Amino acid sequence: MSSRSDQLGESTQILLAKKHYSLHATKTRLYAMEKRGDTWQKAFEPFEATIGSNGFAPAGEKREGDGRSPSGIYPLKTAFGYDKSVNTKMPYRQALEDDLWIDDPDAEDYNRWVKKSVTRAASYERMKRDDHQYKYGIVIEYNTDPVIKGNGSAIFLHVWKGEGMPTVGCVAVAEENMLKILEWLDPAAEPLMIMGITGMTPRASLGP
Repeated sequence: MSSRSDQLGESTQILLAKKHYSLHATKTRLYAMEKRGDTWQKAFEPFEATIGSNGFAPAGEKREGDGRSPSGIYPLKTAFGYDKSVNTKMPYRQALEDDLWIDDPDAEDYNRWVKKSVTRAASYERMKRDDHQYKYGIVIEYNTDPVIKGNGSAIFLHVWKGEGMPTVGCVAVAEENMLKILEWLDPAAEPLMIMGITGMTPRASLGP
């Protein structure tokens, strides 16, 4: 069995969506943690956050359309949003009107960001929405390498619909906290998202 350090690799930045007493809970706290020397410390006070309307899926059990957020450890590699640029060190992609994320498990480009003109998918999500939810976001690299059809798609950290309102499988926080996270994240730190699992919390005092 891999040790905690093996699974965290060289990462020195972690976002932890803490699992509560019930897998079905839709509210959680998001902890931003950074490694200083050999010690993990909180970068900020924890943020209130929401997850899928049906809580966390146990590890390996997330499926398309189940309303659950996946459990596991996933890289954070790409930020996105409606503006041409944002204050972040992360690689950034502007979401345009013809940008789609494919959630059709039968499509060849399932769980991929594509242009509308190049896909035959029957189902997809617009990356530039009519609301603020994807105004700022980060792709959580769930089911992206390899892509397993039907295991879930379009898992992001993004702006919440409203305080305390659950998502369909993503993790969401207030806009001001999303901006703070984007400014903090650094690709050189190999940032990770830890979601809904126990036993992988770095040794640090998280508080309540």
